[in-house]
Amino acid sequence: MPLRATLPLSALVPSAIRRLPSVPGRPAVLATLAAAALAGGCQAVPPDATGDHSLLSSAPPVTRGLDADGLSTLLTAELAGQRERYREATRGYLKAAERYPDPELAKRATFAARFGDSPDLLKTAATRWQALAPDSATPNRLLSALAVQRGDWPESLDRRLTLAARGESAGLTKLAEQAIAQGAAPAPLLQRLDDALADDNNLPAAGRADAHLAAAQLEKAADHTASARRHLNRAESLVPTSPALWRTRAHLALEQGDNRAARRAARQGMQHAPDDARFNLLLAQAEIRLDNLDAAVAQTDALLERHDGGSELRLALARLYLQEGEPGAARELLRPLASNDDLSATGYFLLGSADKALGNVDSALLYFRQVEEGDEFLPARAGAAWMLVDANRLADARTFLKAQRQRFSGHYNALLMLEAELLDDRGRHADADALLARGLEKTPDTAGLRYRRAMRAWRADDLAGMEHDLQRVLEDDPDNVMALNALGYTLADEEVPGRLDDARELVERAHELTPDNPAIQDSLGWVYFRQGQPQKALPPLERAHDSMPDQEVTAHLAEVLHALDKTARARRLVRAALAGADEHPAIDALLERHPELSPDDRE
Repeated sequence: MPLRATLPLSALVPSAIRRLPSVPGRPAVLATLAAAALAGGCQAVPPDATGDHSLLSSAPPVTRGLDADGLSTLLTAELAGQRERYREATRGYLKAAERYPDPELAKRATFAARFGDSPDLLKTAATRWQALAPDSATPNRLLSALAVQRGDWPESLDRRLTLAARGESAGLTKLAEQAIAQGAAPAPLLQRLDDALADDNNLPAAGRADAHLAAAQLEKAADHTASARRHLNRAESLVPTSPALWRTRAHLALEQGDNRAARRAARQGMQHAPDDARFNLLLAQAEIRLDNLDAAVAQTDALLERHDGGSELRLALARLYLQEGEPGAARELLRPLASNDDLSATGYFLLGSADKALGNVDSALLYFRQVEEGDEFLPARAGAAWMLVDANRLADARTFLKAQRQRFSGHYNALLMLEAELLDDRGRHADADALLARGLEKTPDTAGLRYRRAMRAWRADDLAGMEHDLQRVLEDDPDNVMALNALGYTLADEEVPGRLDDARELVERAHELTPDNPAIQDSLGWVYFRQGQPQKALPPLERAHDSMPDQEVTAHLAEVLHALDKTARARRLVRAALAGADEHPAIDALLERHPELSPDDRE
């Protein structure tokens, strides 16, 4: 029966939903109210005493409030949530939110979607909630988090900047730190922060400080030291007590070799955040570099005492001492764990590394052997093997690696290639060739081993051998992106006569398969440049440089810019690359070809 007269939505749905728990559960309140309204709806406008139904039949359709379809949709959504069918519940609430633009319905859809394990549905629900309640911070935070899960850091930052502009806590610095840790490209994020900071009235003081600190983090990650310092100075004028400010100052000073400034910054940070263990670590690192080992140990001892000498903390401190060239101190930190049989794989690896640095070969080998499967497995085997070779015990190293291949078949190829590298290092190339040939007969993963052998051939300038193995890989797997890119790039870079079209076909195929890979974008641009199309080469090279500004990509981009008469920009890239690293072979090779790009020259 059509429901012509109804309760208004504002009178029923929001109040009912507000009485429900904030997560899907057993929504008896709304179910009861909805059922009562549905049951009584057909009696809400009774016929008159003469039985004339003309008034009811001629009434206009309901455009506001709950009609039968609307109530049915809500009941279905609530019952689906009660039965833990959260995707169905989400779709029901979204349908209701489209029909009745009430933010409470979109909010309910969002909460249901969080239990439905469907990021796309959660994004749809949160977007609808945001559209209906543009001043609510929660949907923006959810959408920012979803963007991070997708790796869309610019969108996540945009949403947080919206929060910051409203005076909300946006966590811009934390987002920048997270993006850097995940390897995100700094340039697009910096552009958004610069745009937000360009207008003095765009962000409140707290938001501006947060944005400057985030920009400083990203500038530091991009090796733009001067820009990072400018942002830090502005942040300090706004929030001089911020721990993030002093952490960044300490890190930046350590990277620049200004250890006294790092010590001052760490001490300043400890005053504002005495319980933040990161400042103890920064201070210890600065003291080590200032040759104050006793002061560093005092810091780490205080840290251990405060945290009851936990194993994870000892491992972190031992790693710090190893990185700073103090293996003895690292070993002392790990001794209590070893004596209590409380060592993890990481602990055995660090102890092995410490003994290796101290020259205790047999002891280090014992520890390295005890590193089982995990992130440290291959580094431990490599450390042990090279240690034996350096001790003139190549035969022992080969025996060790053979035994490891038999025990850990999942790492067969990697361990075989490691042994081949040892043999090549000692000039025993024929033995390495024979080893790899035997390996290809034994292992089912011929593609992985052939690719590794192809890279070995490339390092030996054996282009024919490299192409032979890569072509064999592509015969078995035509969509092997690594093989497509490696062969295509090499044919173009070496300018093999008559092979540029082949190179372009290979790299374009790799680009079709993985269009967002910066290494392949670089290869694509370089192939176009080799074919005499610098204008076509520029966009993929710029995208590659934004994501992966290493020396080789920088050299390629600078050379293309120079060919397009954009020499001033090319020279700026070269200057930044030279300043950012002590060794820069790709840039040196570029300057040999084009000395006019030297930053010391002027047009």
